Amino acid sequence: MTTVSPAVSGRAPAATAYVIESQGLSKSYGGVHALRDLSLAIPANTVCAVLGPNGAGKSTTIRLLLGLARPTSGGASIFGLDSVRDSLAIRRRVGYLAQDPRFHDDLSARENLRLSAEIFFRGTPAAIARRVDESLELVGLAARADRPVKGFSGGERQRLGLAQAQLHHPELLILDEPAAALDPLGRRDVLELIGRLRERTTIFYATHLLDDAQRVSDMAVILKDGALVAQAPIAELSARDGLTYELMLQGATAEARRRIVAQPWVCDVRVLAEGGQTRWEVTVTDAATAQASLLGLITQDGEVTVLSYGTKRQALEEIFVNAVEGGK
Repeated sequence: MTTVSPAVSGRAPAATAYVIESQGLSKSYGGVHALRDLSLAIPANTVCAVLGPNGAGKSTTIRLLLGLARPTSGGASIFGLDSVRDSLAIRRRVGYLAQDPRFHDDLSARENLRLSAEIFFRGTPAAIARRVDESLELVGLAARADRPVKGFSGGERQRLGLAQAQLHHPELLILDEPAAALDPLGRRDVLELIGRLRERTTIFYATHLLDDAQRVSDMAVILKDGALVAQAPIAELSARDGLTYELMLQGATAEARRRIVAQPWVCDVRVLAEGGQTRWEVTVTDAATAQASLLGLITQDGEVTVLSYGTKRQALEEIFVNAVEGGK
């Protein structure tokens, strides 16, 4: 098995700009390829969403990174440490939230966290108590700290799971579908919490909720049938098919449209009528030229007034569908 950035036995691993790296990471079960030739490079202080349909390989990727499964071929590293050989050292620096976190339901939230802290958080009893209180406050459960967990809602259980995962100040949080089974209020709470946690750690999480991913993520990894189909910052993915300008116009626009369509840096002009106004979505391949020339060409003959003008952010759902269905 080959590995990425392996740690030399007895020595500290070489410094790396990436918290997570993999090369050719693959996993098969009885001839079925759950993950094939996955190469990742996830920078520090990033919120990275791992996207894909059911069976795409999201959970398999997480298990391999955490050393909970052994790769069939290829390898991965976290903090420059080998995910198989150094899995125990890695887990001391990583917080993990399973898709369905389990607790001692008859114990309170505080008691559950105290049990975890005694295993994962080093300190005096007073320091452990302070850390438990800080974690409950962070996730908004301080008022319910002494109530049995069996009475918690789904959203509250997920928040408690996040409190547990970050008890020991991990450098990396790995979350498996943290909001998948929640109602809209529960999802909102979990997303807000991820937004707060991003200030202190790198977050790598699997999800199939594309709107949620676009709200809180810097980067996306898209999987299909166990294979990587896209990996980039979301802003870069949004611009791959060209930058789109959204304009609201008033006046006679037919001649202006002919001028715009004739430009070599324009690849599409979509015309939508709204009341007495016309909305254009103009997709370009050269942002600098469009910035300098687009408005001037539209208003060149004085027949058109530009009421509003700005760039349109491509929705992550559209990016995902294009990638998974083999489009642009």
